[in-house]
Amino acid sequence: MSENNHPINEVLQTTMNKIREMVDANTVVGQPITTQDGVTLIPVSRLSFGFATGGSDFGKTQNVPKNFGGGAGAGVSVLPVAFLIVKDGNVRLLPVAPPPGDTVSRVVDLVPEMFERVTGYIDKKSAGENGEEVL
Repeated sequence: MSENNHPINEVLQTTMNKIREMVDANTVVGQPITTQDGVTLIPVSRLSFGFATGGSDFGKTQNVPKNFGGGAGAGVSVLPVAFLIVKDGNVRLLPVAPPPGDTVSRVVDLVPEMFERVTGYIDKKSAGENGEEVL
């Protein structure tokens, strides 16, 4: 029996096709949801998957399909991580996970928010220096 016609190839192909059906770009970044007031929510998920395939030939007779035994298994984990919120041209990230437990993780999570605040402060200060009205 040639390697290309071996039954394990069929088992492997079936497993991979089923995983492809479950895992696509819409699984990681979901379909946008638009509310009545014009806010768009885009779900973002973390995706993990794995699979295993195996088989064995039994008996002494060569090239007999009945002498093959095989199997496959797969697992997929989809964990919601955050929502992208788009409103009036602004995009915000709203995490759905509980806050991190250690200080370093908290600091890393606060960096985008702090960057946004500092940028806003600098923009307001620059506008004030140029004689523009500062709100």
